[in-house]
Amino acid sequence: MAYSIDDKLKIAVTSRALFQLEYENKIYEEEGLVAYEQYQLDHEDQPLKPGAAFSLVKALLSLNELADLKHKVEVIITSRNSMNNSIRVFNSLKLLELDISRGIFTGGVSMAPYLKALGMDLFLTANPQDAQAAIDVNIPAATLLTDNIEKYDFSSPIKEIRIAFDGDAVLFSAESEQIYKDYGLDAFTENEIKNANKPLQEGPFAKFLKTISQIQNELKDDSAIKIRTALITARNAPSHERVVRTLRAWNVRIDEAFFLGGIPKLEILKAFGAHIFFDDQTVYTVPASGVVPSGTVPYRTGGPMDY
Repeated sequence: MAYSIDDKLKIAVTSRALFQLEYENKIYEEEGLVAYEQYQLDHEDQPLKPGAAFSLVKALLSLNELADLKHKVEVIITSRNSMNNSIRVFNSLKLLELDISRGIFTGGVSMAPYLKALGMDLFLTANPQDAQAAIDVNIPAATLLTDNIEKYDFSSPIKEIRIAFDGDAVLFSAESEQIYKDYGLDAFTENEIKNANKPLQEGPFAKFLKTISQIQNELKDDSAIKIRTALITARNAPSHERVVRTLRAWNVRIDEAFFLGGIPKLEILKAFGAHIFFDDQTVYTVPASGVVPSGTVPYRTGGPMDY
């Protein structure tokens, strides 16, 4: 009997995003594919350590323990490696007690067509080219930063799943941000005031937020695990009004909102304790990755902000 994932939150995560594989990736870059695959074969009984995406994936999989959600989350491990290197990955999943049983190993080719075929709701990778290819076929994707993994806490019990988003070019389209980039702050503010009652167009992560919001609505009040979302944006009044009205029009729930008007996001993210933070600008994701796992969302090729 066929197994359907159509009604689930569908997440694809690469092995290098889920586990610490920077040393192995260095072998690949410096010595080539043959040396890399041989190293993996020689160490397939050596478990991998948690990587940048681990906390979020573990947290989301914990939702499957709730009877009222009926196994709502499906995570698929993906890799450009060959099938021959899958044993170490699945051994590590078992040891770390992650309920992931499905995998895609493409043997060096792009996985974007397969992500599109499966209708994934989110793709997490450590490879900017793979994130770009996914965004270009309308799959929400982010490049996770891997330089500060040793700073993350992978052992705390999960009571709340905390996800933080930037606004423009992440939840919303890059249309307004393009005006700011081309013409400056005054033009941006004037445009947002003029269009305060016109909902912003959906950005690459709008569908993911809507799916998360739907799951929040399905959770019982006494659920052992909660989901909490935050919008952390450089907008401030009066440009905040269009954001509020857009989320109302989408019938989407955001639990916390921070309209910072240029104040650094770092301390807010640290206080919020996000399992992950999504932003389109490395000026925010790079410092943020020092306190919480962070992913950079690329602009679609040929779209706004793509110069």
